Amino acid sequence: MTLRGRHWVIWWLFIFLLVATIVTARQREAYLTASRLRTARIALSAVTANAAELDHRIRDGTSRKVLVPKVQARLGLRMPSDSENILLDGPTVPHPSRP
Repeated sequence: MTLRGRHWVIWWLFIFLLVATIVTARQREAYLTASRLRTARIALSAVTANAAELDHRIRDGTSRKVLVPKVQARLGLRMPSDSENILLDGPTVPHPSRP
């Protein structure tokens, strides 16, 4: 059986439709992937901003500016004057690699 003109047209039309369907499916998948990526980047940005805010709050909460008044109020402690600071020398420990 030899293929006539109309059969060739049908075959080429079928191949064209198959390729067009594959291209459309790939484009749709790429669009959905880009959408998911955009959503993930927005979520990452929000989490990063939240982490930075928490780091800032931790740094502020552990600063002397905040801790000294709280310790003075709760425990009745005070900051020592310069004359009250004493530096103690500890015993020297020999280095393990030196006899």
